[in-house]
Amino acid sequence: MTDLLTPKPRTGIAKRLLVGRPIHTEDAGHTLLPKRLALPVFSSDPLSSVAYATQEILLVLSLGGLAYLHLTPYLAAGVVLLLTVVTISYRQTVREYPSGGGAYIVAHENLGAPAGLVAASALLIDYVLTVAVSVAAGVDAISSAYEPAAAHKVALAIGFVVFITLMNLRGVKESGTLFAIPTYGFVIGIYALIGWAFVRLATGATLVAESASWKVHAEHTFAGVAVGLLLLRAFSSGCTALTGVEAISNGVPAFKPPKSKNAATTLMVMALFSITMFIGITVLALVTGVHVAEHARDVILPNGQPLADAATYAPQKTVVAQIAAAVFGGGSFGFYYVQAFTAGILILAANTAYQDFPRLASILSHDSYLPRQLANRGDRLVYSNGVFLLAGFSCLLLWVFDAEVTRLIQLYIVGVFVSFTLSQAGMVVHWRRKEADAPPSERGTIARGKAINAFGACFTFVVLCIVLYSKFSHGAYLVVLAMPVLYALMRAVHGHYRTVADEIRVETVRPVLPSRNHAVVLVSSLSIPTVRALDYARSIRPHSLQAVSVAVDPDAANRLVDVWVRNRIDIPLVSIASPYRDLSRPLIDYVRRLRGDNENDVVTVVIPEFVVTRWWEQLLHGQSALLLKLALLREPGVVVTNVPWHLRGRRRASSRS
Repeated sequence: MTDLLTPKPRTGIAKRLLVGRPIHTEDAGHTLLPKRLALPVFSSDPLSSVAYATQEILLVLSLGGLAYLHLTPYLAAGVVLLLTVVTISYRQTVREYPSGGGAYIVAHENLGAPAGLVAASALLIDYVLTVAVSVAAGVDAISSAYEPAAAHKVALAIGFVVFITLMNLRGVKESGTLFAIPTYGFVIGIYALIGWAFVRLATGATLVAESASWKVHAEHTFAGVAVGLLLLRAFSSGCTALTGVEAISNGVPAFKPPKSKNAATTLMVMALFSITMFIGITVLALVTGVHVAEHARDVILPNGQPLADAATYAPQKTVVAQIAAAVFGGGSFGFYYVQAFTAGILILAANTAYQDFPRLASILSHDSYLPRQLANRGDRLVYSNGVFLLAGFSCLLLWVFDAEVTRLIQLYIVGVFVSFTLSQAGMVVHWRRKEADAPPSERGTIARGKAINAFGACFTFVVLCIVLYSKFSHGAYLVVLAMPVLYALMRAVHGHYRTVADEIRVETVRPVLPSRNHAVVLVSSLSIPTVRALDYARSIRPHSLQAVSVAVDPDAANRLVDVWVRNRIDIPLVSIASPYRDLSRPLIDYVRRLRGDNENDVVTVVIPEFVVTRWWEQLLHGQSALLLKLALLREPGVVVTNVPWHLRGRRRASSRS
């Protein structure tokens, strides 16, 4: 292809400033990510989850008062074990499926299309929730450092979603460079917090959180089986630390070669960071005596007054904020550093979903399960339609749930464990198929992989049951209901595309010419566009040709007839009465009568229209031509042809010459 045949990209100034210049398709390789950028792009969600996973465990245990907080280490150990198992399992997926797609591809190829669609519906819903929860948690972190921000949580959250959307429209690599700053800043801040805390503890210092002296009123009295149910609910809340682990397996194609190896390495680094930071925050929360409650009314201050009734009432600070204040000091640089980067990574953790939702939607679109528009790449080689769809649903969730993390978190992680379970079960089937044709030298590796994925499938299935049972009545039922709806929608879309493909499939190529072509030129006045349309209609040499006017205004119709006769136009003019001032229905009835019962006849409706030069001028003119085209589109045997007349066209042509 020569440069003469390659059009130069044209973008408006506003779009160029917000999104950037278009990227040539051949430059797609330059957008691939090295490991140092892939980590913040695909791992910001699981890394940021450690900022609120410990808090969610403490919140649930506090429902029974402070007596159950000593069980926190055991629940945290369960979360760490689960995260380790899932990470090792997904390393197998990354190596075996370098084309990406994650749980959907694995389940679809090995368990069948229904299982694949269940995994896809779970992931799509979970990605929307990831954006909502991450941004809401980030706003909470801002509120912990700057309390007046709490009064504008919803507006701030939606504003951050808009910002992240714009950054992702600029491209994966460009957004990854920006998002690397808060991700690595957060990791450094948390490790500095943990390290300095243990230095101070080793030198005999006492670290006390501001809530250590608070008492928490138990909402219920738990005994026997109820205690077990409380622990299961706390464990399922702590499993939010696993959200986003599957993101790397979905985004393998975005890595630089060798793709699978780099993705597997990034996955292990992410797991190492997540596990160590989660353990450190949990230990420090217990050491400093952090107490949190779901409602301020359940918190009792040392003077016996409920926190909600105190004159100095302020929203409870997050667990990380209280630990940072205890370790570094409330107004110190360290405190504000940790809070700033915690807020940054929580907000930008939504970027993980922005990478995977559009990518998964494009794969589903290629498989004809979602609208084909979701497979289109924008100017910056981004699946722009998927980005906009994700942003819209996320903003809706934030608005409906008032950007409350505690309310949104109840809907979270159900989809995560559905996809985990189906993905690992699919990998077991994959290993079995591979084992049948594998040489003896590879069977040991295959057996090990099958065992890992089988254990992962069983473990995640058990956790899925726990999550469903403990969170169903607290809001997870909405996700359980939404998944079948999305599943049915994707099946319906697939059915539509299959029906269309069957109907338009060409069995044998043979010319079938219409028996007659009747041309109808729609006119409202005698003008240059009308004359051009009449001339065009003559040029196609139809079997019959006539001009048609819909007489919405009888006086105007009579004047048109007079002008027509006076100019001695040799094309007959038919005036159709329209006493109800409707343009489309009288015209459609006339076209149907003209075509008659002969299915091989064609009626060509020629519509003259003029094109203005400025967008705002279009608002000053009616859209009757567009409405008529839409109305005639559904009529069989009707061809609609537009003959445009470009206003000021001669002036533009002369200026270009």
